[in-house]
Amino acid sequence: MKEEDLGHLRKTYLKGSLGPKDIKDDPISFFKEWFSQAKLSPEIEEANAMTLSTLGLDNFPKGRVVLLKSLTEEGFVFYTNYQSEKALGIEYHSKVGISFFWPNLERQVIIKGEAFKLPTKVSDIYFKSRPKGSQIGAIVSDQSKVITDRSIIEAKQEALEIEYTNKNIERPEHWGGYVVKPINIEFWQGRPNRLHDRIRCQLQGKFWNIERLAP
Repeated sequence: MKEEDLGHLRKTYLKGSLGPKDIKDDPISFFKEWFSQAKLSPEIEEANAMTLSTLGLDNFPKGRVVLLKSLTEEGFVFYTNYQSEKALGIEYHSKVGISFFWPNLERQVIIKGEAFKLPTKVSDIYFKSRPKGSQIGAIVSDQSKVITDRSIIEAKQEALEIEYTNKNIERPEHWGGYVVKPINIEFWQGRPNRLHDRIRCQLQGKFWNIERLAP
């Protein structure tokens, strides 16, 4: 098999610049500014798509895209099946990584933090806000488990749709939210000639130490 040469795939980054003073000692508020701009960009379909990286039970790291559902004073919130591979990884090793990449803005954000389960009341409230199909999906899927055929989950879905036609669906105990409390946030802005702007914000006590990194 001939090796494909990908060395010619490159672009020039020209859309912005970034310095430590732009953060204004508040990386969370600055993230909200960047996130708002990403949401308003017509070229970005899911600004809240983020890569969550965990250390698995096999001691290998694994990244997968999940959706940011809220940003609270504590941190970054997402929801999942507590029996999934990612949740078992978090239970085993709660230190995780999150990254956002918005190509058309030539920006990415890389976050280190620790993941904690949300209170059940918070997960209950969010679960009730979901469309009924998504609620059923949370019950149908034994996430990350091996199944022999897709028809198994489709049949289960159809049965539950009938069962809950005129009934409210309660959040299953195996499904809920996590908050990732950040200790390190790095903002990356593409610049020409690969001399990108990288600003690292490290939490030290109650304050953030903000400094520039070489690209």
